[in-house]
Parts: sequence; C-alpha cells; structure tokens
Amino acid sequence: QLQFVESGGGLVQPGGSLRLSCAFSEFSLDHYYIGWFRQAPGKGREGVSCITSDKRIKYADSVKGRFTISRDNAKNAAYLQMNSLKPEDTAVYSCAARPSSALYDCSLEDNGMAHWGEGTQVTVSS
Repeated sequence: QLQFVESGGGLVQPGGSLRLSCAFSEFSLDHYYIGWFRQAPGKGREGVSCITSDKRIKYADSVKGRFTISRDNAKNAAYLQMNSLKPEDTAVYSCAARPSSALYDCSLEDNGMAHWGEGTQVTVSS
C-alpha cells in the first residue's frame, strides 16, 4: 500500500514525552517533504510540522519549542519528538508527503499531501 505507517503513540501524563515515527516503503521520498498532521475529536486536521529532504523545517505555533521533527532519508522515515505534552495535544497523528522543490519550503497545509497513514493515537491525560 502506498501509505505511511505511523507508530509510537500512547497515553502519557501532562508534561510527558512521546516519540512518533512514520515510515514509507514503496519508493524513495528524496524529492518529497514529509508532514505530521493531527486531528482531535470533533476538530479539523491541523498541520503540526513538516520537513524537506534537505531538512528545512516548519512548526505550528502551538507546538514550537516543544516538538522536534526529524527525518532519516536512508530509511524513508520521519520522527516527531514531543515534549512537555499538554491535554490539548490529544489527537490522532498522521504522516503524509508531497513532492517538494528546492525553491520552496514545506507547508503545514494538507492540500496536495498524499500517502496518508492511518495514524497513531496520542492521549495526554492525568
């Protein structure tokens, strides 16, 4: 299947940390940027962070200073280190990718993103 597989979610207390992973095995993503998105119950999908193959990065304001995105081009994988988690971070987190250009940064918009995974649930609760 042409989709990411996410892992690493779970239940964590406020202030805790989780590291999410997503992997894609069908073809090289060297010319794609990868985005992490989340969707909380009853809310629309929100872009969390994105990273190009040459490691240009963007974060949503809501996660700046707490989340760190990275990728391993050799493994066709991306990661999201989430620290200082808050109850409002509770959501299903998914990966997707889009062809990228050296001229442009990645985007937190989900327009044009493809190869969506099924996601991994993150629940922040005491």
